[in-house]
Amino acid sequence: MKKILSAITLLLALHYCSAQNDTTAKKAEPKIKQFWMVILKTGPQDKVITDSTERSQLFAGHFGNMKRLHNEGVLKVAGPFGKNDFTWRGLFIFDCNTREEAEAYVKTDPTVKAGIFIYDIVEWWGEATGSFVPGKPEKKDK
Repeated sequence: MKKILSAITLLLALHYCSAQNDTTAKKAEPKIKQFWMVILKTGPQDKVITDSTERSQLFAGHFGNMKRLHNEGVLKVAGPFGKNDFTWRGLFIFDCNTREEAEAYVKTDPTVKAGIFIYDIVEWWGEATGSFVPGKPEKKDK
């Protein structure tokens, strides 16, 4: 009986070890999803609109709009670029279905409307985890 149990244990151990080293075994594929990346660039009115009160109001609207789009589950990432050799100022990544939808969302931004920023939109693909989970963010208790 001891020999049978030892043999079964050895076979199970060998099977487990060979399964761990099997490079042909299928691995879970990440589930990637289409998003829309918006590159905000310096617009023609950036140097024209110089009044600090007006700029302050436009940028308050810019940040308020980002918060609204985030709370609606549309805006997954936003942030400024550091100094660069381009005219890139910031980016958004939107969770929506079409380029037209992404463009409609970016046009709700007061700084875009005012011409401080212009934009390029391109498809961006990523795994829908973390910030990129579809839907609205969960409310956290304070």
